[in-house]
Amino acid sequence: STLLVSSIVGLHQVCVAAPPPPPSFAPIVVPPSTFSADMAKTWGDATLPEGKVTFLVGDDRERIEHVTKAVLCIRSVVFRTMFGIGMKERDAAEVTVLETDLASFTAFIDYLCTDQLDLGEGEGEQARRALVLRELAQMYQVPRLELLCAQALQESVGPATAVPL
Repeated sequence: STLLVSSIVGLHQVCVAAPPPPPSFAPIVVPPSTFSADMAKTWGDATLPEGKVTFLVGDDRERIEHVTKAVLCIRSVVFRTMFGIGMKERDAAEVTVLETDLASFTAFIDYLCTDQLDLGEGEGEQARRALVLRELAQMYQVPRLELLCAQALQESVGPATAVPL
């Protein structure tokens, strides 16, 4: 748009440009859930391990008990390898997970077993949980959860949460 500015010499025409729009991100596309199809794979597959496992989580070794190994194997390639091909955890009743906290690992196991994503309460907590869950999803090769967390992180970025440079 054009603005006329008055000065001692006369009127001057000044062009005023609107500020550039804020950068935008391409939306993250999350594929549909495979939960029902995954659960159907638990029937009749003799290669799936039987039994349950207890996870000892974090430095305090807090417990998440009685998690079905077959469900973990269907939902995660890493668990399939861990419990299926003779790694030391295959026959273990307990598995130690040090690189996370109890609330985040509980949310991770809950997602694997129910397909429900729990990011906790409050904007800051949700972003932190999404970040930790995304790391767990990468570590245990759960691509849809990784995308859901990336989407939540992307949606949490805005003028109110941005840090000025």
